This record gives sequence, structure tokens and C-alpha cells, in this order.
Amino acid sequence: MMQRAPDPFGQRLALAVRRIGSPVCVGLDPHPGRVPTGEGAQAALDFCRGVIDVVHDVVPAVKPQVAFFERMGWQGVRALEQVVQHASDAGLMVILDAKRGDIGSTARAYAEATLHTADAVTLSPYLGPESLTPFQEHAGKGLFVLVRTSNPGASLWQTETGAAEAVAEWVQSQALATMGADALGDVGAVIGATVPEEAAHWRDAMPNAWLLVPGFGAQGGTATTADPLFRADGLGALVVSARGVLYGDATQDQTDYRAGVRLRAQRLAATFAGKLR
Repeated sequence: MMQRAPDPFGQRLALAVRRIGSPVCVGLDPHPGRVPTGEGAQAALDFCRGVIDVVHDVVPAVKPQVAFFERMGWQGVRALEQVVQHASDAGLMVILDAKRGDIGSTARAYAEATLHTADAVTLSPYLGPESLTPFQEHAGKGLFVLVRTSNPGASLWQTETGAAEAVAEWVQSQALATMGADALGDVGAVIGATVPEEAAHWRDAMPNAWLLVPGFGAQGGTATTADPLFRADGLGALVVSARGVLYGDATQDQTDYRAGVRLRAQRLAATFAGKLR
């Protein structure tokens, strides 16, 4: 019996956003020294599982930051795989923030490592389209290509008339080729919420692409700066907050962080809940 091909990522994400009612994503960043459950891979696993348990009915997706797990060696990699599985079992879509970018067999190996369980991955396009196509071989998976990131130094290279524009053109062409019923494709772009003066340009440049929008909260992005990145129907952008949801102030009760995480996730979700049409 032939196995049914997975539904396109872009359409699955649209359905998930509509089901929850808010286009937001919680970043899973177990910062050393800030995880309330302690230090090490097991503590990071326990923390992220706890976060997932209290946000799975509040947001449609989570975004584990691979580096915070890899720094802990094989135990961290194993913890990351368990986090991805726990999130998937809870009904969340999982976007691995790995920012991979290489060519040939190395790119193919990176694709297998990141997409065998996760729904999508972030990618660096600096080596050109051949560094991205191996990831497209995984049917039903999503790619978020770095186009205009939220860090201050990005403006030196990621300009509207330079390399970023060329990458955006490629993203739009691939989004068109894979779009589903909501006219959103499997290939999207990372556009920071910290560049509001450019937001409308990038939305217009990639009308059929999902935009992953970091920089909200701790980096200064706001609902106002993110607003032009959404389509008129409220789809097309997925706003990310990690530190702003995960970590409270210095007086946060370290024995029960879940209540604070859930409250902050609910506030974030409510901020964008009215966008969906």
C-alpha cells in the first residue's frame, strides 16, 4: 500500500494558526543560567517539556533553538529530539532554528538531521540555491530562509537592493511553486520585527511566502512593527518570542515557572488574535 504524501507545510501552518486563533510561536531557548529547573541537558528537557505542556493550546508552533541544545553535547542533542517529539505529540508545529547552510552531500545530511522529525527549519542561503534544494527534497516540510534578520549588523549586507533581494526573489518563486489553498507555500523567509521601515517591502516582495518574524519583545519588536508583515487576512506571518515568554523577572517563583510562561504566552497570543479574518 502506497504511503500518503504529507500535506504541504504552508497549508498545515495556515490550518494550525486558524485552529488556535493567533499567529504566534514560542521560542524554546534554554539559556544557561536562566533555566528554572537547573543546569544540564535533563534540566533543559524538563523545562521545555513544561513549557510545551502549558502553551500547546495557546500557540500553534514552537521554535527550539538548536545551539542551546548542541552546546551540551550528545545529551543535549538527545534532549532536543525528545523536545521535538513532545511538541509534536502535543499537536504543535515544530520549527528548528538551526540556520544550516552548506552544499552537496553535507547539505543533504543537514536536511536529514533536521527534518526527519521537525516540520520546518531555518536556513542560511549564503552559498546559493544549491545549498537550499536538498532541504526541498523532503516533501511536506517547510524552509525559512534568512532574508532580513533582526540583529543590528544585518543592515550591512541584507539590503533591499543587494543579496537579500535576490534571496527574496528565490523564496517567492519557490513559494509559488508549492502553495496550497491559502496561497502560501512551503518556502518562507525570516524577516525581523525590528526593521519596520522595510516590512512592507518584504511583504510585497514575497506575497505567497510565510514570514517567520523574530525580534518581538526582548529585541524591541512590537505589534506595530510586525503589522505590515501580515497579509490582509491575518495569515502569512508567524511572530516569535522566546525570552519574553520563557523568563519572568527576578522575583519569579522558581518552583513553578509554568504559570508565568502560560500567562505571558496568552498575552502574546491575544496581542495578535484579532488579525485573522
